[in-house]
Amino acid sequence: MPAETLQELLVEELKDLYSAENQLVKALPKMAKAAAAPELREAFENHLEETKGQVDRLEQIFNDLDASPKGKKCVAMEGLIEEGKEIISEHDQSSVRDAALICAAQKVEHYEIAAYGCVRTFAQLLGMDDVVELLQETLDEEGNTDKKLTELAESIINVEAENEGEEDEGENDGEEEKSGPSNGMTKKKAMARR
Repeated sequence: MPAETLQELLVEELKDLYSAENQLVKALPKMAKAAAAPELREAFENHLEETKGQVDRLEQIFNDLDASPKGKKCVAMEGLIEEGKEIISEHDQSSVRDAALICAAQKVEHYEIAAYGCVRTFAQLLGMDDVVELLQETLDEEGNTDKKLTELAESIINVEAENEGEEDEGENDGEEEKSGPSNGMTKKKAMARR
């Protein structure tokens, strides 16, 4: 039955988020296991613990609203998680896979940021200050996770993925450097950094 009031819409959207977070609790360990970089694995493991806390917060909200969290499946999260599974199955464990995993994880974070922002606003309009506070806490965590993933991508993962591609190009051309940087950088890039 479609929501006819803002409060009904709030409950429907919260059910969607509850489904999304529970799907994510199951998916994050697989993403952590698939990560090549220990920093990315740790980021996924940390977010798993945060996500469990977010599920607890949603359960508290449903309790406060005297409503059930059950009854809705988040098809958006199901699709986002399916994309993550494809990345894992299509790429060998490498920094390129890690870059793709970060991309998939940030799609999830952006979806959650949008969804939590909407329900927080609904709760504000309805004068549900306690609910607003709990939703804002989760919204802040999602934003921080997104920022951490960006920092990890820009400072480590994407750089390694780029270097990995250059190493493959050198091997494909049959060119081998006899001396030079051992971290996968080309001589040109190493000179540019000096």
